Amino acid sequence: METNYATTEPARAEVDALAGPTVLEFGTGWCGWCRAAQPLIAGAFASNPDVRHLKVEDGPGRPLGRSFRVKLWPTLVFLKDGQEVARVTRPSSLDEVRNAMAKIA
Repeated sequence: METNYATTEPARAEVDALAGPTVLEFGTGWCGWCRAAQPLIAGAFASNPDVRHLKVEDGPGRPLGRSFRVKLWPTLVFLKDGQEVARVTRPSSLDEVRNAMAKIA
């Protein structure tokens, strides 16, 4: 699983307009929690390859993360047609991520 996060984030309006299932992952490449969660996230995506995955670097002053009220990394926001359906913060198990993924896939 890729540990790089996009430094250029989409506008909130773009995210809200996304069609279909999407997972928006907020974090940073240097975050230990983010790195530790990558195998769990990869496991959930292995059985859901059609789900869009956007990895966005977050931090102070980042508007997209603030619009989703992200406070801890990684935060996974599960969207269906641009609407939040589920959220997982600092996942501790594969089932936790899979259960959220099942709500959008």
